[in-house]
Amino acid sequence: MIVGTNSSPGAADAAEERFRDAPAAPAAAVDGLCGVPPQAVDSGRARGARPPVRTDRAAAEAPGGGLGFAVDPDSLPDGLVVADERGRVVCFNAAAARITQLAPERALGAPIDRALPLEDLEGRRWWALTDPYGGLATRRGQPERNLLLPGGREVLVSASYVRTHPTGPVRRLVVTLRGTEARRRTERSHAELIATVAHELRSPLTSVKGFTATLLAKWERFTDDQKRLMLETVDADANRVTRLIAELLDISRIDSGRLEVRRQPVDIATAVGRHVQALTANGQDPERFLVSVSRPLPDLWADPDKIDQILGNLLENAVRHGEGTVTIGVSPHEKGTAVTVSDEGPGIPEESMARVFTRFWRGSKRGGTGLGLYIVKGIVEAHGGTITVGRGPGGGAEFRFILPVSAPAYLTQ
Repeated sequence: MIVGTNSSPGAADAAEERFRDAPAAPAAAVDGLCGVPPQAVDSGRARGARPPVRTDRAAAEAPGGGLGFAVDPDSLPDGLVVADERGRVVCFNAAAARITQLAPERALGAPIDRALPLEDLEGRRWWALTDPYGGLATRRGQPERNLLLPGGREVLVSASYVRTHPTGPVRRLVVTLRGTEARRRTERSHAELIATVAHELRSPLTSVKGFTATLLAKWERFTDDQKRLMLETVDADANRVTRLIAELLDISRIDSGRLEVRRQPVDIATAVGRHVQALTANGQDPERFLVSVSRPLPDLWADPDKIDQILGNLLENAVRHGEGTVTIGVSPHEKGTAVTVSDEGPGIPEESMARVFTRFWRGSKRGGTGLGLYIVKGIVEAHGGTITVGRGPGGGAEFRFILPVSAPAYLTQ
């Protein structure tokens, strides 16, 4: 196996397939990938220069050439280090030099354990532990793991052992290196999500626990009106917890590409009116909303619940973070139906518009998890639509999403 577990696909994967198909010349195939014949390594090191990269014609005439191996190793996104049957480095690409901060001319021809003095997280020398050349003859490589370079810098390393036959000696040792920055960003994102969820859950759950404990302990001391107020507060906080859990499930489905859209006929104008009516019933001034519908509208097949989620989030944001009149426009579009929600507030700064649909972005300090617009974007895109943000005619924020004309699969088959 050329690239270990979790390594990014590339030329090494192609080489692995060829090694399985043509086991008689795996070492030559690796040399073809590195763009240099083995004998060129020592002469190149003696001259103090990188070995030359083969031309396509030379690679096609070499053993295993013309099979996709004529690839400049410096074009690979991951670090690639190849050692020969003696354990000496014959290939050290630019990404490996960047990750290890070691000049390629110093690595070429050097023993692999000197070119890559790796240690595990417990400080043990990794090459002595794995012993690629003297270990089990059936071992094919090492899965990706976190190791340490000199100075304590972390790097993701995987190794593959190339043999001429399944239990033969190692002819080539292929090592791939990756930086840990992307993984660290993912870990930070997960940590932020956990911290946000913990913070958002603490407040309503504390309220629910406090009111229920008080009611159970002192039920007879409260009037009916007091009991009703407490129970209404508990109900509202329980709804808040339910919404947060639903948001987390949506994020999980969006990130994994498993967000399902159950398409049905949707009257988008009626849906907008229903949301405006709900907001006015909760105390908003009816004069604050202006709904404009341009007919005729094309037939819209979408998931009604998710359309409600989109409209609810955009209208709630306009009411909470915006000012003045909230204008909702529904109109036909060449690709389907367009819906615009704008307000007359301060709007979104230009430098922040690129981050509006990312996790944890908040337009103000008025609460919220910062996950709503990220979910809205995921839902719109799951419908095959697009959503944009800009500045509205009144100076406030303007969100515009377009849902394409579509129909359920059973009507298009």
